[in-house]
Amino acid sequence: MQLKAMIDQFTLRECKNNKDVLELKIKSLEFAIEQSEGMINESQMNSDSLKFLRRKKAQSQQDLELLYLIKNGKSI
Repeated sequence: MQLKAMIDQFTLRECKNNKDVLELKIKSLEFAIEQSEGMINESQMNSDSLKFLRRKKAQSQQDLELLYLIKNGKSI
């Protein structure tokens, strides 16, 4: 299964052109991933809900990696 980035083209363009937007988006994703990890670790959710949350966390991590590439000046 291949995960698709959740970041839209407009946001990617803004992140490339504005370091403040880039940093804000990175911090936002880092926080969301951290919160998701806490929810997963402490969760008593049903199996389907946990799968959904893990998939969203994985997509967020993929988006974060993409933003780190932008931050480090790599072309995407």
